[in-house]
Amino acid sequence: MVVAEKPKKEKSKKPKKDKLIVVRGKRKESIASASIKKGKGVVRVNKRLLSAIPDFSQKLIMGEPIVLAGDVAMAVDIDVTVRGGGRMGQAEAVRVAIARAFVEFTGNDELKKFYMSVDRNLLVEDHRRVEPKKYLGPKARARFQKSYR
Repeated sequence: MVVAEKPKKEKSKKPKKDKLIVVRGKRKESIASASIKKGKGVVRVNKRLLSAIPDFSQKLIMGEPIVLAGDVAMAVDIDVTVRGGGRMGQAEAVRVAIARAFVEFTGNDELKKFYMSVDRNLLVEDHRRVEPKKYLGPKARARFQKSYR
């Protein structure tokens, strides 16, 4: 009696997914979360292209790590979600998140050293926060003036 062998099923090779790295950046009350993957050099902030942001100073702050990265920036897509805080705090949080994303994605120590030599706050969050208001005064440290003497 001859037993026929079953034909072996070939395992279909699934294409490897591009690595997706998610990092965050903070500044004051703003928190930015950036995801980076291989792509065509598209940068979006809250689902809006970086080039479509109307305020030039914000665009300049957010684009600084992209300009400094050079050729690396043309080969990746970055999607940033930012919330909380004011406009400039959000811009600086996005700046930190994008710079950290480039360093994490490339794994390049030279890029990290270059960012640190240009501006340490590209990679290291600014730990300063707004001091809370105290009682017996209009602001954190100011006190009401006395009008008698």
